[in-house]
Amino acid sequence: MDAIDRAIIAQLRRDCRIPNTELADRVGLTPSPCLRRVRRLEEEGVILGYHARVAPGAIGRGFQVQVDFELTDQARETIERFEAELVSCDEVVEARRMFGSPDYHALIAVADLETYERFMTRRLTALPGLAKLQSRFAMKTLKSDAAGRP
Repeated sequence: MDAIDRAIIAQLRRDCRIPNTELADRVGLTPSPCLRRVRRLEEEGVILGYHARVAPGAIGRGFQVQVDFELTDQARETIERFEAELVSCDEVVEARRMFGSPDYHALIAVADLETYERFMTRRLTALPGLAKLQSRFAMKTLKSDAAGRP
């Protein structure tokens, strides 16, 4: 990947709907070679997709909670069952298995505190292999650069 590829990526991160002719102009190429580079970046898995950034409240996901999970044990069956159940929940926007403690970290997006309390009580506390969970929610978002995040 060279400087032009990086410039293409930077422009697409700012505005993925930019017309190819304008993108080419901004990165110093003619349209055909620019489009070839974009296609190559897509084929190589550098560009994973294009996303619309949507106001979370407009789709009932305005309340975000960060949740840490600790499992009862590290047996493969426990891990597999826990992961399968966790990622099957639509409210789970992002889930990560961590090194050290906690075992997992997830971002949950729901409409409001009452909805989260209900989801936590009914679904999260029932996850197989769960020993402990801890919920935190932000007072204020200072920066969010994740294209797929609500």
